[in-house]
Amino acid sequence: MIEIRNLTKRFPGHTAVDGLSFNVQQGEVLGFLGPNGAGKSTTMKMLTGFLAPTSGTASILGHDVQSDTLAAQRLIGYLPEGAPCYGDMSVRGFLEFIAEVRGYRGAEKQQRVQRAVSLVELEKVLEQSIETLSKGFKRRVGLAQAILHDPKVLILDEPTDGLDPNQKHQVRQLIQSLAKDKIVIISTHILEEVSAVCTRAVVIAGGKLVADATPLELESRSRYHQAVTLVGEGELDTEALGALPGVAGVERNEREHSITLLAKPGEVIFSQVNELIRQRGWQVKELDVERGRLDEVFRTLTRGEAA
Repeated sequence: MIEIRNLTKRFPGHTAVDGLSFNVQQGEVLGFLGPNGAGKSTTMKMLTGFLAPTSGTASILGHDVQSDTLAAQRLIGYLPEGAPCYGDMSVRGFLEFIAEVRGYRGAEKQQRVQRAVSLVELEKVLEQSIETLSKGFKRRVGLAQAILHDPKVLILDEPTDGLDPNQKHQVRQLIQSLAKDKIVIISTHILEEVSAVCTRAVVIAGGKLVADATPLELESRSRYHQAVTLVGEGELDTEALGALPGVAGVERNEREHSITLLAKPGEVIFSQVNELIRQRGWQVKELDVERGRLDEVFRTLTRGEAA
């Protein structure tokens, strides 16, 4: 388990992280969210032992990050923000160097490197210098070094930044497969990533925790939770739709030629809408129920920070 207790980091004239506390259990993929400047990367650096907290504690599987730093770091695979690597080294040379730093030699070193290369598909660029790689490939090299020693804890700062849609899908599948016997923390600003791979989300703003819930629980806070969106063949009677007992409001999207019906809290309106469509004989091309919009919940939670 990862335990963070009252973690605080102050810089001159600024508190980056302010009394942060939460736990992460094995098998969880935690999305760590917040606007730019909220304290995400600072928290990551304290959790991995690269930055000393002003106060508070963090421990990795029982090892205090400050008093037992090396033991904690041996358990961590860390992908820092920007995936910094030695640009003049080849991909193979860099990963072999990391393997040696981790204490591997001979056949085991080669096995570790080959496994990491295979998992993130770096075979085509093994002999290229890192500085010549695209942003996406540099990200994959950073991810390869993070998983090379098969750590119990993965801490990934923007793991899919710069990747194309296919690469993002591949990395997300990799994270899900690795998470079965690990603790994974992903710092990201890509909200679709949270819905795609995370089992839980922690949201911070101004260095403080403002939410800790599953993605589904966060989506249920959205005013679009259980909303129904319709796209009709012809004109739909918005007044009749808005008069349904469970409907709280009607929004029209002229660009998409759609109507969204907002549900009153606790109401499920799909059956009401469907019955009205049947009664009126409307031709409807699309009829969708929303779980909620994570981006809207995120903006609501962090609005003070954005201001």
